[in-house]
Amino acid sequence: MLEKNPQTVKIAFKNLPLTNIHNMAEPAALAALAAHNQGKFWQMHDALFAMSSITMPNILNAAKEIGLDMDTFNADMNSEATKQRLIKDVMDAREAEVSGTPTMFVNGIRVNDRSPQALQALIDQELAKTKK
Repeated sequence: MLEKNPQTVKIAFKNLPLTNIHNMAEPAALAALAAHNQGKFWQMHDALFAMSSITMPNILNAAKEIGLDMDTFNADMNSEATKQRLIKDVMDAREAEVSGTPTMFVNGIRVNDRSPQALQALIDQELAKTKK
């Protein structure tokens, strides 16, 4: 969708750590947010999803492998500001009545059909509204 709509589509990723399902969901989300501070959110995201087992040693190893400054990463991962950003994401999810992941929205409209054709049709529909 980004390649097809480079000027009109923006991805906003929100964390929703399902701690009742995975005890490392919150540390993983905090790690992604800490990596974001160094401009490497997507690299950490991909590393986390590639892990066969998410553990703190694996998270720290991934942070090193993607080239993060480890002192900054550790400080950010444990900072109150990062925890507050995660809380905001969770509150946003609750407000949007999101209870599972992944969940997608286009301009606030929940996406049920995630096929490329349906997504593009919804994007086109929303863009048409702005041209009126």
